[in-house]
Amino acid sequence: MTPILSKTLYGAGMWSAIISRGKRLRLTDINGGANVSMLLYNALERQERYNMPDTLKGQHIFFLRAPYCLHSDMGRLLASITADSVGWHDTVCGHSDAARVLAKYGKSDYQNARNDWHRNGRDCFLIELAKWGLGKKDFVPNLNFFSKVVADETGKLSFVSENSKQGDSIELRFEIDTLVVLNTCQHPLDPDPVYRQQPVKLEVLTGELPTPDDPSFVIRPENFRAWENNEAYHSLRF
Repeated sequence: MTPILSKTLYGAGMWSAIISRGKRLRLTDINGGANVSMLLYNALERQERYNMPDTLKGQHIFFLRAPYCLHSDMGRLLASITADSVGWHDTVCGHSDAARVLAKYGKSDYQNARNDWHRNGRDCFLIELAKWGLGKKDFVPNLNFFSKVVADETGKLSFVSENSKQGDSIELRFEIDTLVVLNTCQHPLDPDPVYRQQPVKLEVLTGELPTPDDPSFVIRPENFRAWENNEAYHSLRF
């Protein structure tokens, strides 16, 4: 199927767009070792956004994989994971900021390094959020696709290197018109002492609306109830 949109994000790339209900977003790790940090908002009512606690507790999970869903803070579904060759995506570790990147990798600004300068996840998010009238007050815990973080018996979190291999991909189907905001900065717990810029291919594809027996809805009763809330929302609005 020919994508509606296809582009590659190089370096610490960033991107945002509204993707309508039923369409799919496919992310592909070109070289391996990528990280895609993402925030999601209801495109029409942006006070509704991705909710990490409800996503995890409602599905009895700590990390994401197919066919689980991404819940909003209003009891609805923003998206479902319909395809996934990785099997583990971080949900709890947030994103990097300027102070962390400076302390870990040293100073590197645009004036000296041009497009290879050291960007950070927080600033990249803020740049994209500003395009949509959003800002610091609209931050919520973000997703980190392609990255794996595990906890030991004391609760200490550790980053697992090489979780995502060359050519791995994940595909999201949007269950509501969704503002997607993302960047490809390194995961904040990545122990690599080198500031690496891994390219990610981004494709938007057409799709069909799911049926009630969709794998993403039947895996947990909470998902099915949230999908029913989506159906009521759309039937009243359109």
